[in-house]
Parts: sequence; C-alpha cells; structure tokens
Amino acid sequence: MVKSVVPHTRWAWVEIDLAALRRNTHTFKALLPRGVKMMAVVKADAYGHGAVPCAKTMLASGADQLAVSTVDEGVELREAGITAPILILSEPPIESIDVLVEYDLMPSVFMGDFALAYGEAAAAAGKIGRYHLAIDTGMTRTGVRWDEVVELRSYIDFHRGLECAGTFTHFATADVPSDWDFSLQLKRFDSAVEALREAGFDPGIVHCDNTPGTILHPECHYDMVRVGIGLYGLHPAHTTVPRITLEPVMSVRAKITRVVWPEVGDGVSYGMNFRVPRKNIQIATIPVGYADGLSRTLSGNMPVLVRGMRCRQVGNICMDQCMFAVDVNNARTYRPVSGIEVGDVVTIMGVDGDDSITADEIAELRGTINYEVVCDFGLRLEKVYV
Repeated sequence: MVKSVVPHTRWAWVEIDLAALRRNTHTFKALLPRGVKMMAVVKADAYGHGAVPCAKTMLASGADQLAVSTVDEGVELREAGITAPILILSEPPIESIDVLVEYDLMPSVFMGDFALAYGEAAAAAGKIGRYHLAIDTGMTRTGVRWDEVVELRSYIDFHRGLECAGTFTHFATADVPSDWDFSLQLKRFDSAVEALREAGFDPGIVHCDNTPGTILHPECHYDMVRVGIGLYGLHPAHTTVPRITLEPVMSVRAKITRVVWPEVGDGVSYGMNFRVPRKNIQIATIPVGYADGLSRTLSGNMPVLVRGMRCRQVGNICMDQCMFAVDVNNARTYRPVSGIEVGDVVTIMGVDGDDSITADEIAELRGTINYEVVCDFGLRLEKVYV
C-alpha cells in the first residue's frame, strides 16, 4: 500500500521524487566528455514538475545552465535566488527587453532590430546584453536562416552593449537513427558556425543536442548539450530506451473521497454511459478531473491502482472528479480486490506494489506524448516533494 504525504487542502496531488531527479541528472552528466556543459531545460514549470525546486536540484547535481521558454519563467528563477545563466529559448517580445536586462536573462536572438534594442537597453543600464544566436537549420520554427548568420552578426556586432554568449539550433528528428533530415540540419549548423568563425565572429558556446541528441549523437555534444524531458525520467522516443536508464520523477495520486455499493443498473457520471452490470461492485470517487490534467478522452478507458491492483475508471471524467469500479471477488470483468474504503490512496500514474502506470501508457491511451501528460498534471495539482 502506498504511503504518501497528503496535502491538507485536497486529497489529490503530484509527487516529485527529487532523489530520482538527482540520479537522472548525474546519468546525463556522465555521458559528457570533460569540459562539455549541460543546460537543464526547466520550461513549462519544469514540464509540470516545479521549476524552482527542480532547477536547484539539477544545478546542485551537475547542470551548468538553465533554459526556459518565457521571460516570466526566467524571472521566477531569479526571484528564487538562482544565479546560474538562464537562456530564453525563443526571441521574446521587444517590450520585454527592460525585464531581460534587469534580471540578467539571455534571450535567443534572430532579428536584428530586437538585438539592437536589447543592446541599447543593456548599455544604458551599464551592462552587457548577452544572448544566444538561434539558427534555423531546417525545422522552420524559429531562428535566423543558416545561410544568413554572417549577415545578421555583421549588422549587430558593432554594438558595445551586445555579446554573443552562444550559438545553437534545434533538431526535429534527433530521435530517428540514420535520419537524412538530421544529417542535413547538422551539416547546415556546422557550416553556419564555421562561416561565423571565418568572418571573425565568436560563436560563444556552441550547442545543438537536445535530449535524444545527447543520448544518440555524442558526435555533436560540442560545447554544451540541452537536456529536457530525460531529466524527469521520461524517454523522448523508443529509440533511446536501450541506451540509457532513467527513473520517472513524477507520480500522481489521490485519496478516495466516497465509496458506494450501487444497485444493478445504476448509472455513473454525466451521460450515464456506464451502468453497474452486477452486484458486489463498488464505485469509488477521487478528486481528480480533466482540469487537473486527466484528459476527458480517457473516460472509461484507463486504469488506476489501489492496494496494488488495477481497477477500471468508469463513467465520464468530470472537471474535478472521476470514478472507478472495484468488482469485489469477481474476476470476469475486473481484477478482484478486497473492498476499498474512503481514504485509501489511489495511484493514477506511478508505482503501487508490483504494478505501475507510466506516463507513456497514459500518453498512448490519449494519443499523445509523455511530455504533454506530465505538463498537464502539473498545472493545478499541488506538488509534494519527496
């Protein structure tokens, strides 16, 4: 039976295993040659795991720098006392420049007008505006084209308020072995960096490997790697599973708030699309719903774990609650367990006894990826760090 620290305000929570996070960080750090830095990606509240506690744990475990998606995410880290370099992974709005300068946040840069305005603000504050040059090598999402990098640096490099601290790209297919598109992106990136150097421009820290690239493509670790989903114990693709052992950091649990023994034929939840088929079935309620990241598309199509046994969720998942069925002493439809009680811990994702439900299992049921599953669970549920 699972024993957990339960929040006082609601019987539903996310558990974050910081010891597992430390071990995953050490595992990735061990892949890198001496001198290669690791940037830990803590965007989207550390993929739902809690940015500040996770960032501090990663930095204490070997990470050198941090990456976020938005200016507000960077400000949150700074206000928590984190002093490590922080990269904004995309070029933020020009209106955010004063905040970047105030909080010493490095933007990604790919537009000349933004860069010059950033340099002006930094110089006015008596600072140097450090940035990373983002290069589009074929993903067609963000960055300056790989064949226009020298032109951009020539346009902005005169400014005394600017310093290129790094140059990077992002791979679209780093998880696909022997992929033509990956090889083309890497060739374009290498050519762009070489062109910068030949033109007399310092590229700063050169980095391109994301989580799958770090695992599968050590030949392009270069000066630094950017590791995201893998730090949280989740694989970016099936291709990385044989290459590295990771420990999931997030579990999702709740305690039963109500248990009833309904009559045969009684309906459950909105629409009553599940009706109790026989006697000796308990219907239990837990306070987790689609507003907590438990997608409504999972209704009637997902398991939960209670007392180490799998039970079937039944009825439509509500905004704040859902129900599951326990068929006591009858294995024809559900795996039998002894009767359950109010206060029993239910595992939606994680380990209970000899069984587990993974983010990948939930993602497959939802038709999505494990990234989205953990981000969704992290939105509203209280986080308990263990």
